[in-house]
Amino acid sequence: MDGKGRTIGVTVAIAVAMAAGCWEVASAEPELAVSGHARSADGVEIAYADQGSGLVAIVFIHGGLADRTFWAPQFVLLSGRYRLVAVDLAGHGASGSNRQALTIAAWAVDVCAVVNALKLPRVVLVGNSLGGPVALEAASLLPGRAIGVVGVDTLHLATQSMPKEEAHARAEAFRKDFAGTCHAMVEALFHPGTQAELRAWAEKRMCSASPVVAAAMMEGFGGYDIAQAFRKAGVPVRAINGDLWPTQTEVNRTITPDFQAVIMKGAGHYPMLERPAEFNRLLMVYVQALDQAARSK
Repeated sequence: MDGKGRTIGVTVAIAVAMAAGCWEVASAEPELAVSGHARSADGVEIAYADQGSGLVAIVFIHGGLADRTFWAPQFVLLSGRYRLVAVDLAGHGASGSNRQALTIAAWAVDVCAVVNALKLPRVVLVGNSLGGPVALEAASLLPGRAIGVVGVDTLHLATQSMPKEEAHARAEAFRKDFAGTCHAMVEALFHPGTQAELRAWAEKRMCSASPVVAAAMMEGFGGYDIAQAFRKAGVPVRAINGDLWPTQTEVNRTITPDFQAVIMKGAGHYPMLERPAEFNRLLMVYVQALDQAARSK
């Protein structure tokens, strides 16, 4: 740990296991220590992990009911090349939960609070699942500083919208049977019969989240206009997706013409955890290209 408290609480055994893309051989759970807190616009304290250095920072945004630790393999393998920041969105991880409206727009403000607190001059916003649309929204709030968005198993269909009735029904399922609903959700995020250790770890972390947060999150999805988020992001949008669900690249290009995606065959909802070495290589290709494009302007 240095004087600023930037550290990764990951054992050597885990680092080796993750680098090899073999979660099952890890002997303990990964942790990503909190480096500090930033205050969001409504006063909620937002926790973050911060490591490395460089003019370009990669800001990682987790998915719903997850937290910063879902990016531990990236901190293990990439911290020597870029400044890395992983955010806990409000209601998740070590961040405050004293917020009534848990919306994608509000979570985007959380990301901006961390970027501003750390005075990051240029950022690539990398978001998994829910973190994808959060990254799009945050990019629009960081003109001249955000140079790109990389979705991770997200942003599959830029014209998709969840009806409010469906969102409400899903929220009610969490309210009535949080444990059962959360278990079923986690099961659906992996290819059947794969990633047993990772699946168990993800369920343990995600299903220890607040049922109130889960329900509010689902309600917030109702009627959300992701196409508008694509349009106003103002930066190139990329994706590294698994193949549980199809990525509609050509449809997305009707909204964002230069949209690009690469598909990791056989990967599920967490490619950065399932095959971290492969994922990191793909991420570096995008980050380097986005950096070069921004420098050339």
